[in-house]
Amino acid sequence: MSHQDSSAPTGSLDSQGTTNAGYSSSTVPMIAQRDSRDSWNKKMDFLLSVIGFAVDLGNVWRFPYICYQNGGGAFLIPYILMAVFGGVPLFYMELALGQFHRTGAISIWKHICPIFKGIGFAICIISLYVSFYYNTIIAWALYYFYSSFTSTLPWTSCDNVWNTPNCTNYFGTNNVSWDNYSHSPAEEFYTRNVLEIHKSSGLRGVGGLRWQLVLCLFLIFTIVYFSLWKGVKTSGKVVWVTATLPYVVLFILLIRGATLPGAWRGVVFYLKPKWEKLLETRVWVDAAAQIFFSLGPGFGVLLALASYNPFTNNCYRDAIVTSLVNCMTSFLSGFVIFTVLGYMAEMRNVEVEDVAKDKGPSLLFITYPEAIANMVGSTFFAIIFFMMVIALGLDSTFGGLEAIITAVMDEYPQYLFKRRELFVLGLVIVCFMGSLSTLTHGGAYVVQLLETFGAGCSIIAVVFLEAIAVSWFYGIQRFSNDVKAMLGFAPGIFWKVCWVAISPAFLAYIIVSSLLDRHPLILFDYKYPDWSITVGFIVGASSFIWIPVYMVYKLVWTPGSLKQRLAVCMRPERTMREPHTDSLSMTPVP
Repeated sequence: MSHQDSSAPTGSLDSQGTTNAGYSSSTVPMIAQRDSRDSWNKKMDFLLSVIGFAVDLGNVWRFPYICYQNGGGAFLIPYILMAVFGGVPLFYMELALGQFHRTGAISIWKHICPIFKGIGFAICIISLYVSFYYNTIIAWALYYFYSSFTSTLPWTSCDNVWNTPNCTNYFGTNNVSWDNYSHSPAEEFYTRNVLEIHKSSGLRGVGGLRWQLVLCLFLIFTIVYFSLWKGVKTSGKVVWVTATLPYVVLFILLIRGATLPGAWRGVVFYLKPKWEKLLETRVWVDAAAQIFFSLGPGFGVLLALASYNPFTNNCYRDAIVTSLVNCMTSFLSGFVIFTVLGYMAEMRNVEVEDVAKDKGPSLLFITYPEAIANMVGSTFFAIIFFMMVIALGLDSTFGGLEAIITAVMDEYPQYLFKRRELFVLGLVIVCFMGSLSTLTHGGAYVVQLLETFGAGCSIIAVVFLEAIAVSWFYGIQRFSNDVKAMLGFAPGIFWKVCWVAISPAFLAYIIVSSLLDRHPLILFDYKYPDWSITVGFIVGASSFIWIPVYMVYKLVWTPGSLKQRLAVCMRPERTMREPHTDSLSMTPVP
């Protein structure tokens, strides 16, 4: 990478004293990066990393469920609108920010609006909470993957030691008597063998550790460590497998699902529009939340991954391409899921709606495995399905932890720049230890609590403030000039309007609706007690609280009157490169 590509160009001065990027020569923040900063080996390494992060387990389990719950084919209208006016602009904004400033989620704020630096710390804490439960779900998939290497899948029959008298097998049996107490073999395998949740009395008594799951999680984190320890040079190679394998498996499962009897019933149920649903506010909220969590702005991952790009990389095209790939993957996953649900409905002689009630992990670990178990070649399809689930999960884990690694290392380079391997090892150990509560007999209850509160409204509020800070405090014109300096053209009026008004309104809409429309938290007939909901809100607040805490800290320790302090804290700092060195010197913008 040339010197010009490795730092933001300051431009030449014209007769009015302005740079070719459109700034005043006395106010342009001269961004400097370390010449020794890592960079992607290939452009495809970056694209696959971004796609791998954005395309995660939620594309397989969340989108199909939300789609049929909210009007089938009619749901695509609010989904597309929310993507165009909310999700994609935020996605583009983060890629551009990361690429221009070439730094992580913490130190980037000294170049944008220093008083908002707490956003970076909040992002890191949220990513840490996500790692505590998300990798446990991958460990469950690894347990299933190992259990699939048998001639007869263990969740096929009710003849196993973990089964109860209530176990009832739909398939291969005539005149099955099914009541409210009946459980399928797949359900009992998941709850009584994988989780052993029956040995827990709830959050007050989660029970002991499941050593099998501890071992699975240890293997997962081992893979994660050796994928991340050397930086994007190693993770960029790993994603060639983990980001492409799910698409191969999805197409295999789609072809197999389309040939199953009753598959058409599932597809019709999936796509049949219910236009009256568009009048319900909940549908639009779900569409906004789905596209936001699917694309993943606000987690610091896009900032981190883009920061290793060449300065002139076309991040605009990258944002459009990767967003389209992500949304199309969600849509394709719906066909993969619902062809199988249609087959299950055909075999049970019931409506598709009756077999499409499961959501979240239950769809991956009960409904779909049950259908696979009764296909010809069930062992093969189980192996590749759970291989796909593991790959989808690993990609997102790589992104989430890289966001923390890049943010912290860029903030404290004097301590960590030459100690990346040790820092990554320490981070992985912290994540493993933090996950232990999710590996108990009642670990599924902890997973649900962390998923609901650890990265729910907190991350939406964080990215809302991020959009406000960039568009209103840093300035939309200054940000547009940054993009022009990189790409040679400025963003159009559509993008500017989205960044200034529509995207923040989109996020505020999700936050308010989520806070006003709270539902009881229930898992496997266990209703979460009120104290656990309070704990959940404390967990959510523990990340967001760093934003106002840092604001107060910054104002207190900045010299001058209150007006002077506010002016300094909201103004980007100037970063100067010392000649012939990689060191940075910081001076405030005059």
